[in-house]
Amino acid sequence: MQKISVLLFLAWVCFLFYAGIALFTSGFLLTRLELTNQSSCQEPPGPGSLPWGSQGKPGACWMPSRFSRVVLVLIDALRFDFAQPQCSHVPGEPPVSVPFLGKLGSLKRILEVQPHHARLYQSQVDPPTTTMQRLKALTTGSLPTFIDAGSNFASHAIVEDNLIKQLTSAGKRVVFMGDDTWKDLFPGAFSQAFFFSSFNVRDLHTVDNGILEHLYPTMDSGAWDVLIAHFLGVDHCGHKHGPHHPEMAKKLSQMDQVIQGLIERLENDTLLVVAGDHGMTMNGDHGGDSELEVSAALFLYSPTVLFPSVPPEEPEVIPQISLVPTLALLLGLPIPFGNIGEVMAELFSGGSGGGSSRGDGDASHPDSPALAQVSALYINAQQVSRFLHTYSAATQDLHVKELRRLQELFSKASARYQHLLQHPREAEAALSSLTADFQQFLRGARAVCIESWARFSLVRMAGGAALLAAACLLCLLASQLAVAPGFLFRPLLLIPVAWGLTWTLLYAGVSVTTGSKLDPVVLGAVAAAGSLLPFLWKAWLSWGSKRPLAPLLPVPRPVLALLLIRLATFFSDSFVVAEARATPFLLGSLILFLVAQLHWEGQLLPPKLLTTSRLGSSAPTAPPRHSGTHALLLGIGLLLFTRLAGLFHRCPEETPACRSSPWLSPLASMVGGRAKNLWYGACVGALVALLAAVRLWLRRYGNLKSPEPPVLFVRWGLPLMVLGTAAYWALASGAEEVPPRLRALVAGASAVLPRAVMGLAASGLMLLLWRPVTVLVKAGAATSRTRTILTPFSGPPTSQADLDYVVPQIYRHMQEEFQGRLERTRAQGPITVAAYQLGSVYSAAMVTALILLAFPLLLLHVERVSLVFLLLFLQSFLLLHLLAAGTPVATPGPFTVMWQAVSAWVLLATQTFYSTGHQPVFSAIHWHAAFVGFPDGHGSSTWLPALLVGANTFASHLLFAVGCPLLLLWPFLCERQGPKKRQSLPGSESEARVRPEEEQEEPLMEMRLRDAPHHFNAALLQLGLKYLFVLGAQILACALAASILRRHLMVWKVFAPKFIFEAIGFIVSSVGLLLGIALVMRVDGAVSSWFKKLVLAQQR
Repeated sequence: MQKISVLLFLAWVCFLFYAGIALFTSGFLLTRLELTNQSSCQEPPGPGSLPWGSQGKPGACWMPSRFSRVVLVLIDALRFDFAQPQCSHVPGEPPVSVPFLGKLGSLKRILEVQPHHARLYQSQVDPPTTTMQRLKALTTGSLPTFIDAGSNFASHAIVEDNLIKQLTSAGKRVVFMGDDTWKDLFPGAFSQAFFFSSFNVRDLHTVDNGILEHLYPTMDSGAWDVLIAHFLGVDHCGHKHGPHHPEMAKKLSQMDQVIQGLIERLENDTLLVVAGDHGMTMNGDHGGDSELEVSAALFLYSPTVLFPSVPPEEPEVIPQISLVPTLALLLGLPIPFGNIGEVMAELFSGGSGGGSSRGDGDASHPDSPALAQVSALYINAQQVSRFLHTYSAATQDLHVKELRRLQELFSKASARYQHLLQHPREAEAALSSLTADFQQFLRGARAVCIESWARFSLVRMAGGAALLAAACLLCLLASQLAVAPGFLFRPLLLIPVAWGLTWTLLYAGVSVTTGSKLDPVVLGAVAAAGSLLPFLWKAWLSWGSKRPLAPLLPVPRPVLALLLIRLATFFSDSFVVAEARATPFLLGSLILFLVAQLHWEGQLLPPKLLTTSRLGSSAPTAPPRHSGTHALLLGIGLLLFTRLAGLFHRCPEETPACRSSPWLSPLASMVGGRAKNLWYGACVGALVALLAAVRLWLRRYGNLKSPEPPVLFVRWGLPLMVLGTAAYWALASGAEEVPPRLRALVAGASAVLPRAVMGLAASGLMLLLWRPVTVLVKAGAATSRTRTILTPFSGPPTSQADLDYVVPQIYRHMQEEFQGRLERTRAQGPITVAAYQLGSVYSAAMVTALILLAFPLLLLHVERVSLVFLLLFLQSFLLLHLLAAGTPVATPGPFTVMWQAVSAWVLLATQTFYSTGHQPVFSAIHWHAAFVGFPDGHGSSTWLPALLVGANTFASHLLFAVGCPLLLLWPFLCERQGPKKRQSLPGSESEARVRPEEEQEEPLMEMRLRDAPHHFNAALLQLGLKYLFVLGAQILACALAASILRRHLMVWKVFAPKFIFEAIGFIVSSVGLLLGIALVMRVDGAVSSWFKKLVLAQQR
């Protein structure tokens, strides 16, 4: 089997999974239809008379304006309790000391001194709680769907009707300053704008200071009608330090001064709105729907009387989108067409405002304040009714029965309102019931939309799940067929590709002929399904009636049971939330099973190597290498390191009683200098230990003595990477303490050092790909001809078969040559012969590649995660040794990797994902990784920060996928662990001298794989298919859970994020697997070239 066939077959299998994921996603995470209809003053929202008081007013639209100007201060992540007035201290109870409490004191003073002029609300935010989605809701009055969360850092212009568009259409001068997200959402909409980059979450002051530089001069100039200021310091402080850090108190105090300064400059015709777009968790993150994330503050103030009554004791809870229709009517604008928010009616009943008042009708109707409230609700209900009618006609996905009930409710209430306008003296008895009816309609309409906009395409979801299941079945069948004698994958690969292309062309032709739009997702699914059918048909013919069903399920029953238990947990939101604790338990259970299996099967001893040479002679069986105690110690060490790695955890939002590990926070957040220094020393020590472990491992197997460029890089380049990482951590942890005169230098070094480390890592990987064979050749000319190598051909080898015939002979010949040197230098102590380096040539390249990948990935995490990376390498080392102890290896083949090994490897990758502080939720994403090496941001680029954040999030997936071939290589490598000289019994020294060659013959180790290249390639293919099967079964389980539980209460909080993270993790893992197998094949090709040169030299 050719190497390229293995890679192409695995790439094809990956494509099948990608097509299934894309098809399922297109049916599960659908966005709602965005209508482009616009509201206008010339077109009333519905039939009937205009509300009372609207006729004959200059500039009047649906209602006359109460204010002519608005100042909107948006404080990003202003959680409600940040603004809530602090309660007085109760005697006898300990005082509450939290940095963010009571810092917005100006709000409390105004509420006490001017209760009719101000009001504080608790704004209820709809998830997802990301900034871009909140801005869309605050301007359109609609609800962004879940999939829009992926656009938070790649925003696009809003096409729906919105407040900004209505303001510009009315000729209002809109001035903006702050978060540059508005620039993408509303391009060219502002008469004057001051945008500042929003992506650098470590920068607490640049955006806020830039706003303050322009805010008060702009207000004093008067060249504005609507002034919007979007501050980011509070949000960035939460991301960097968390809400309980002293820096949060400073930022809130700064915002308090801003609010006080604005209040002092307000005129009577101006309304001040201070709002938070969302809240934040206890860790300072947001994006989900926890109570702290969806609770934001909303404060309204006017120099004139705004409310008829004093504020209630407990602030009222209102939906955030209620601000949209309220501001529109207060400013005399049409409500945006797609709004489903409910107007805040009490704002239309209090005293007289500036600008246009309610007019002469106030005196003639004693119930005019209440009638004004009902009028505002009526207009709002008309607008929502029009939207529901238009939307249902366009999509037919709203609940028909509930929609009919709401329309009947609105029709009756509307008729009663029209009657009230004609007979105003009867208003007193009808106003309260009308208010309740309109509010019931508006809230019911909002509920219908929320339920209906989680719409799914069941056909696509079923097709995607079926494609994923078929791909898993393919992996299961092909993993068995791969090691079958005489099985050829090349013709079996060409046929599916031809079928896939045929179906693709057929679908494209039909689409073009019918004039329908060519959907790339469906096109990929058709190609995948078409290519998959021939393989499944051939497999069915081979296995259907001729063989029993048992071989179709080659997974051992205990491992299958463990896998099924893990997959079943994906259907429970509680288990998904607790996966960080369940995964170490499953991993520990599998470790205990491996140790017990070794005991039950009598395999606590090493694998027995059944060696057969090319000439047919049998080599002696290798002596036992391990004792039962050794394997037991491996299991105990694994359990211990698994427990230690569990100490690094981040609690999910759903478990408030849980406390996240403080070791996952950056050193810069620590206050004590001594503790910070001690932790810094421990982190640097972990780096040094990681470097020393890799160097000692390479030295033990002799690869560190090679003069090849990759080895030289390990000697000198890796220490430089450790030094650069340690220096960057020192600067990052003490950035706040740097003297002002050195800040520019530190900022420059903070950008240069990470880039230098990443550049060194890239250079090392390029050197490894260029010269992957790390061997040392010292054979002299005189000894090179002491033995003749018999070949069935003349001249140099002309085929792979010829090369495979002579490679084992050359290797043993080199051993004999160096054996004589050992005898002459025995008095100098044990020496590792150069031939040993070939025995670990594949593993040496893999370990070198992994350590070169690990350092840049570690740099993207906080400092103390270096301890997790050290535990990761130690766990992997012990697991590989434990698996090798029970893996039977026979040459010339076939070779295989146990299902237990693959399952344990996947579980270890999952555990590392959680131990590095990640969770499968958007609020737990480590956004700070985007600024490692780029402290000033990335300008307009979005792919580079996305790449850095993705590398941080899925580092464990990438490392374990690239290192997956070690599961195949390590049992051969463990042959090296025996002593170079057998232990002699008392009195047997003379016998040992008689048989020095038998005692000192060294094992072939990984060179045994070259004895049977077909089996080697088949084993790599089988390993890749098994790994893809386990990963594919996980993503299939997530897809089934999300589809079956699509109406579950926790679908958007638990199941949908889990599916998205598993899908991206699968893509990263599959790419890493292909890279890891490609690296092994690159080494194999380099070894072949190296041996060719030796054969040519021997022929001469």
